[in-house]
Amino acid sequence: MRRILAVILALFLAATLASAIQFTSPFARLADALRMIREANLSRYEALYYQKLGRDVVQCQLCPNRCTLANLARGLCGVRINLEGKLYSLVYGKPIAIHVDPIEKKPLSHFLPGTTAFSISTAGCNLGCVFCQNWQISQVKPEEAEHYNFEPEKIVNMALDARSPTIAYTYTEPTIFYEYMLATAKLAKKKGLRNIMHSCGYINPEPLKELLKYMDACNIDLKGFSEDFYQQMCYGRLEPVLETIKTIKKQGVWLEITNLVIPGKNDDPKMIRAMCRWIKANVGPDVPLYFSAFYPQYKLANVPPTPVESLEKAYKIAREEGLNFVYVGNVYGHLKENTYCPKCGEAVVKRLGFSIEANNLINGKCKFCGYKMPGVWK
Repeated sequence: MRRILAVILALFLAATLASAIQFTSPFARLADALRMIREANLSRYEALYYQKLGRDVVQCQLCPNRCTLANLARGLCGVRINLEGKLYSLVYGKPIAIHVDPIEKKPLSHFLPGTTAFSISTAGCNLGCVFCQNWQISQVKPEEAEHYNFEPEKIVNMALDARSPTIAYTYTEPTIFYEYMLATAKLAKKKGLRNIMHSCGYINPEPLKELLKYMDACNIDLKGFSEDFYQQMCYGRLEPVLETIKTIKKQGVWLEITNLVIPGKNDDPKMIRAMCRWIKANVGPDVPLYFSAFYPQYKLANVPPTPVESLEKAYKIAREEGLNFVYVGNVYGHLKENTYCPKCGEAVVKRLGFSIEANNLINGKCKFCGYKMPGVWK
């Protein structure tokens, strides 16, 4: 009998608690959200690129997710929140990572080799790649991670103090801290600095075109070359990424592309060949392409690292399809880290990891044969 009474009491309490949660007033829930933002020291910076759909309902139009958000709801990125019919960024001025990196780490091989990039990111991402190599900071909410409080002016001054000619928006997905990146990039331009981003390319055309006015180079992760791969492995779509790549090229911003080769997932030679053909046909043979090694991470911890042989096979396919500048990435000391002249075959930039061992370019031309190398060299 006591056990029966205990069960009945437990059910009654659970039902009462559920009712209390269900009927919590909107004012109380708003107060809770504002308290969380305040206690976590997050921002309330009104977002760009959103539309009001009705009373307290908005649609974010920054990226292809186009999240429709009721009051107090967040986008899939976790960093944009609807507060009473206005969309706010929680990460404006809240970088989670700040480093001075070699430009080669972005990776960029045809953009100011041997220089440094003052690199920043915030928490969050608008894709959910199960193989993410930076999942500890990209797949968390901003209140779950420690951050700095640095406005754009501070970032620009720190870059100047570090004598870095470039600011890089990187590590996680810079699209999700769009307002912060855009404000910083505008100020950096005024101070004579350059701007680059390493992005998954999951952004809508209108905000992208505005951003590209202030970008000098982009590296886009082309994660695979099928819609099925993007849907199953990234929780996104391929087509918007391809549109981003074409837009960057069309707008005249220096472009490089990275493909993380994952064993058994996106390493099929037919897929790689189709991707290389698309790149040549749509953005030309001179766009650098990196085949980078995957290492077990996040939800693919049971998948082995990429064999070097797979990267070399991909490299061979890309060269067969007429791409002039192909690289093997994440394999220290590999000869395909170097930049080779497509005319005479000599190594015009020799690398060891992220270090430059020799630069055989003179005013952007191969010193051995005079071939003008595509890129940004000074």
